[in-house]
Amino acid sequence: MALNLEALGKPLGPITKDYDWKDAVLYALGVGAGFDEIEYTYEKQLKVLPSFSIAAVFNFFPLFCAEANVNLAGILHGEQELIFHQPIPAEGTLKTSGRLTHFYDKGKDKGALVVGESDTWHSNGKRLFTSRLTLFSRLDGGFGGENTPPPTLVMPERTPDIEIEDAPTRDQPLLYRLSGDIFPLHVDQDFAEMAGFERPIMHGLCTHGFACRALIKSLVPGRPELVRRMSCRFTKPLYPGDPIRTQIWRENDGRALWRVVNARSGATVIDRGVFAYGEIPEHAIRFDGRVAIVTGAGGGLGRAYALELARRGAKVVVNDLGGARDGAGAGSAAPAEAVVAEITAAGGEAVANFDSVATAEGGAAIVEAALAAFGTVDIVINNAGILRDKSFAKMTPEHWQAVVDVHLSGAFHVTRPAFAVMKAKGYGRVVMTTSAAGLYGNFGQTNYSAAKLGLVGLMHTLKLEGARYGIKVNTIAPLAASRLTADVMPADLYAQMKPEFVVPMTLFLCAEECPVSGNIYNAGMGFFNRAAVVTGPGTVVRGAGDYPSVEEVAAAMDRIATLEGGKTYAQLNDQLADVLSAFDAPADDAVAGPGDGGRGGMSVAQVFEAMPAAFRPEAAAGVSVVFQYRISGEDGGDWHCAVDDGQCQVLSGQHERPTCTLLMAAPDFLAMMAGRLPPMQAFNTGKLRIEGDIMKSQLIEKLFKR
Repeated sequence: MALNLEALGKPLGPITKDYDWKDAVLYALGVGAGFDEIEYTYEKQLKVLPSFSIAAVFNFFPLFCAEANVNLAGILHGEQELIFHQPIPAEGTLKTSGRLTHFYDKGKDKGALVVGESDTWHSNGKRLFTSRLTLFSRLDGGFGGENTPPPTLVMPERTPDIEIEDAPTRDQPLLYRLSGDIFPLHVDQDFAEMAGFERPIMHGLCTHGFACRALIKSLVPGRPELVRRMSCRFTKPLYPGDPIRTQIWRENDGRALWRVVNARSGATVIDRGVFAYGEIPEHAIRFDGRVAIVTGAGGGLGRAYALELARRGAKVVVNDLGGARDGAGAGSAAPAEAVVAEITAAGGEAVANFDSVATAEGGAAIVEAALAAFGTVDIVINNAGILRDKSFAKMTPEHWQAVVDVHLSGAFHVTRPAFAVMKAKGYGRVVMTTSAAGLYGNFGQTNYSAAKLGLVGLMHTLKLEGARYGIKVNTIAPLAASRLTADVMPADLYAQMKPEFVVPMTLFLCAEECPVSGNIYNAGMGFFNRAAVVTGPGTVVRGAGDYPSVEEVAAAMDRIATLEGGKTYAQLNDQLADVLSAFDAPADDAVAGPGDGGRGGMSVAQVFEAMPAAFRPEAAAGVSVVFQYRISGEDGGDWHCAVDDGQCQVLSGQHERPTCTLLMAAPDFLAMMAGRLPPMQAFNTGKLRIEGDIMKSQLIEKLFKR
């Protein structure tokens, strides 16, 4: 038996579960609640324990294990993180989807860690919680994978601020398992002995539920809706009937560390616990559980991004080389470490990184720092930059290359390994940093301008390649004071251009709620707008000879140069389609009007009647295909066109075995046949759908005259 490494990143689910107040009460009883916590055990004004989220999705665990192909005889719950987005209602239907995110190899005789992530939504339309689960699979190590990242959380050595005693009964697993965790390790003597235990052990998640109760009672009494995050590591088994003690250390307002010890033996059974709590305004954008990389984060914009991401719940890799404005010097760890200190002092999580973005090795090391510290990457803000301003006449190759290496190549070096992680998990947000100098030009900055506009091109292609994987890529053009501009602008203007004015737009582009990809936004001083490459409608210049002359182009410049009626394009093919369609317009540039009935007033049926006459037999030698057309709406119907070695037959109705099927609404089909809707544009915009062998559909234009 071996782990299914091919399952990494594969979507799991969705699965659904109906529940009501009795399920929530049964869980509360299973983790020790009683009359002294009647808010969890009586249906009148019932409140649901946040840790019930585990019980609510127990049916997701078998799917997780089956897909990973773990050896069930050797699995233990290793780590658990819960991030709460909304209080859990007392009843409803839950829908959970997720994926396996990591396989870590501890060694042949030491086991493996299998990590997965899931999101659960309620039937009220709200996302309730995110779960990050780590299974310790004791019998599955030695497959040659990377080792586990070292822990970053250090527990306090001082005496706990609070200690809560509890006494799970010897029969506790029998009650708890009724909430769904029916794994035999917790009830079956023979199975427990086979797994290496003297008798059945407590469910780790049952102990976790006891701890959740203790934390709420101590920090937010009676208000489970304030719980924002709860994470921990399961370290030792606990036998039913052993008393427990939950130890709590207050860090600051809104965050505490915790562990659970066996009150009889003193052994730690749950360790490295983090508990976050507090009010979250309605519709607040949060990054709880997300991992962000911010390059050039030792000051200015990068620092502002990192601080606000952390304040909103993200774990942050603060990257900064610590060099001079022009990139010179040996660098310093101080700027990045200072920002990390600010974040941790405020109760956030962050690590410093000092690698250069200007090399592939540096970019890989930055991403590896995120994986080592936090296990994943969700967000990349490419913010690092240097300046080496010179007029073009004085620009040296060294000045040019140094700026391009940091700005353009740097974004590539960091984004590339991060993109692989995002692709595997099916989620990611990437922000490029351009500049008004790149969009509009600025004297003395040819190197900087070229690099900054290059980032826009990088964005446009990444938005296409990342779309199917849930990765959104956008670009910010900040107008803000930084170390790069400290001495090149008037002091009064510099004071107005605080980085904090840019932060809201940039963080929105990093948020799960961001609906756009491939856009550019200017931001500064509280002013925001979108920038775009706008293409005018243009015109076809029909020359007297084979090609238009220089003079004929000069005469048409007014029509060529106008941006009136201009548009933006989502991709190259859309623009190319418009260029090709321009040649189908009459010579006087008139365009067929909406009342022309499509192809010269033809109906859909008449178009198919005319198809045999448009057939090119010479192009069909050796070709055997069947094109099925399904035209919807008024005047629609089904037709198929069978081509066989130079012969063509068009019939109404459906063919039994079409090579491909083309689906269109009647008006769109007539517009396409009239030349007013290019086929590629129709396909890219969803007006034309193709089922079956999509490549064979491209033969249509070869086999038929327009």
